[in-house]
Amino acid sequence: MSRVCAVSGKKPMSGNNRSHSLRATRRKWNVNLQKVHVVVDGKPQTIKISARALKTLKAGKKA
Repeated sequence: MSRVCAVSGKKPMSGNNRSHSLRATRRKWNVNLQKVHVVVDGKPQTIKISARALKTLKAGKKA
């Protein structure tokens, strides 16, 4: 199971941890994925969507 948003396509970012002495070790920032039940083409499905994309979709639903 990959950590990719089904709507926006966001993936984990990578970079460095920096200690007080500025030593660099690799680290990863994962996407805040949520499992959401959605009806797609008349069929209920569970998709993984980022929290930001979910917030955007809910905001568009109100208007």
